[in-house]
Amino acid sequence: MDEPLKKRVDESWKEQAERERQLPKQAPAASSSSKVSPQVEPQSEAQQPPEARFDLFISGLAMETLVALGDMPHPATRKQAANLPHARYLIDLLGILEQKTRGNLSVEEEGFFKDTLYQLRMRYMSKTKG
Repeated sequence: MDEPLKKRVDESWKEQAERERQLPKQAPAASSSSKVSPQVEPQSEAQQPPEARFDLFISGLAMETLVALGDMPHPATRKQAANLPHARYLIDLLGILEQKTRGNLSVEEEGFFKDTLYQLRMRYMSKTKG
């Protein structure tokens, strides 16, 4: 009964960490034979940012507004919580953008923008009941 308990320690993580530490040292040596200079590594498609487009900009603001309205979960916390003052600020900001870009958008961009702003305003109105 007085036998000491034998602790079982998993040491395999140390070996894995050592292997991972060695990998970056080996990668530059392999890429030095390629025609790309070692200082500049080409970005894969997954690492490159999306093309800057007006509709993507408006969609990003609309998504942030939906999060503030509590209609979508926050991407970081995965929780849904309404922040109506922030939602109103974003809708007002989109309204200012609509005024300032009037006459400078394509027919498709203008239609998308007006429809998005209308939908967001209606969602806000339904949340505030007025």
